[in-house]
Amino acid sequence: MIGSKLLFVLALFWSAVLAASPVSSATQTETPAKGSAERKAILDAVRTMVKKMSELDVIFVVRHLKVNKKWAWVEVDPRSADNAQHYEAVSGLLAKKNGHWEYIEGPPEWPVCEVDPDCADTSRYFKKLARKYPSVSPDIFPTQ
Repeated sequence: MIGSKLLFVLALFWSAVLAASPVSSATQTETPAKGSAERKAILDAVRTMVKKMSELDVIFVVRHLKVNKKWAWVEVDPRSADNAQHYEAVSGLLAKKNGHWEYIEGPPEWPVCEVDPDCADTSRYFKKLARKYPSVSPDIFPTQ
């Protein structure tokens, strides 16, 4: 009888310890599910940026989408709604501000990368982004 009470108390104790432990940023990194409101909001923010820059209405094939807290990294292949036209891939960093996702920045164009070794090498580029935005978890970036 005492043994089972002791086990119960220990189980309660460890449950309380685990519940109070801070969650690592790695466990908060996720890919929003297809059809989820979060995924739609992120892709709509990218779609808005593409529309402003090119006046194209596009759908996306998602190659990479990771979210951690209020930051996301996305890599998508834009296409026309009828899938007849395929456009240049888009990638970038997004931030959630006032409850809405906003496209912050993407990799520079190749002419810039020719003179900036930090953008020509993707791992160096992601490290540079992490320095520029210290609250971004590197877990959202694609593994190299």
